[in-house]
Amino acid sequence: MNTQKLKNRWLIAASAVGIHISIGSVYAYSVMTNPVKDIFSVEGSTVKWAFKIAILLLGFSAAFLGRWVEKVGPKVSGTAAGLFYGIGILGSGMAVQLESLPLFFLCYGVIGGIGLGLGYITPVSTLVKWFPDRRGLATGMAIMGFGFAALIFGPIMQSLFDAVGVSNAFYILGVIYMVLILASARYIEKPPEGYLPEGFQKGEGKNIKADMANIDASTALRTTRFYYIWVMMFINIACGIAIISAASPMMQEKLNYTPMEAAAIVGLIGVFNGLGRILWSTLSDYLGRSNTYIVFFVFQILAFYFLPKISMELTFLVVLFTVITMYGGGFSTLPAFLGDLFGTKQLGAIHGLVLTAWALAGVVGPTIYDVVKSATGSLDTTLMVFAGLFLVAFAIALLMKREVANAYKKLDKRLRFA
Repeated sequence: MNTQKLKNRWLIAASAVGIHISIGSVYAYSVMTNPVKDIFSVEGSTVKWAFKIAILLLGFSAAFLGRWVEKVGPKVSGTAAGLFYGIGILGSGMAVQLESLPLFFLCYGVIGGIGLGLGYITPVSTLVKWFPDRRGLATGMAIMGFGFAALIFGPIMQSLFDAVGVSNAFYILGVIYMVLILASARYIEKPPEGYLPEGFQKGEGKNIKADMANIDASTALRTTRFYYIWVMMFINIACGIAIISAASPMMQEKLNYTPMEAAAIVGLIGVFNGLGRILWSTLSDYLGRSNTYIVFFVFQILAFYFLPKISMELTFLVVLFTVITMYGGGFSTLPAFLGDLFGTKQLGAIHGLVLTAWALAGVVGPTIYDVVKSATGSLDTTLMVFAGLFLVAFAIALLMKREVANAYKKLDKRLRFA
């Protein structure tokens, strides 16, 4: 293999960040809710359906197009992501200009949502292949970009709305996203077959732990470990989204914050969401993926149980922000874990299938919170329900740890006698 012709894997990682920062702007949707609802003369809850549709399409397009992404490679699928997301945002501008709410749902929710799904999985499976020695760090960098995007594009959106109007802001943003994603997609590509980073070549002393399998998506669906990880992600996301969506009223209730003070803390939640993505995925390279999720669930069982009972401001915020880092960390550790569990043969497709957990959890988590809180009027009872869900996730994480240990024992035995 002629290593001189290899692209720089750190620039591949930077290209992945470029894609994720662009599509992660969806997390700044709340900035556009009020300007858009005023134009359409509807409630903010109606306009938020475009966001819900986009997240739903993210999960399901990632699932259904995952095999296609693996087949055509990251350059083609990344280009498709840029076109879909860019056209979706440009079309949203047209919908605002024409004052057509159905067109807005179609462009932002459906077309933009497909771009989100393609853009989310395209660079991640590629990074796992370029960084077999640092899977957690590599995927954490990209998915951190998704988490931090709202901090970057939220203020830009607001400035554009004030300066050029809503429809023109969408046109400008659509061009920015499309150019950034297409430029990133031009550089990103898979490493050559059998690629190992410098210092890890065969016979040089450093070894990379073998994956416990290298299977396609159809075979992965027939394994117990696929459903273990799906349920673990579903619970982590459902509980995390529930607490994010209720953070402002919760702090007003428990800490007597004003709405403005609570809004400032919600902004900090975005920071810890992003930091958790790089922190936990990097730590997972050393702790092990199974152990990382066990830490998540043990801490959150206690956090969700005790959070309503904490009256000290600093303690409350430390616990809340730690929970948020684990919400983000669950996303970023996932692709590396899937690589360990199933190999890189169809990692993008398998990752897409697991992301259906996100699509469903985004609806189920806040709904459980609203229903229980409305029925009981008690924050203690509401968060105790989520603590109970984390007990289930913890039990499954222990089963996963046992499954992983047994699989590696079998793998070691096969390698010894090969």
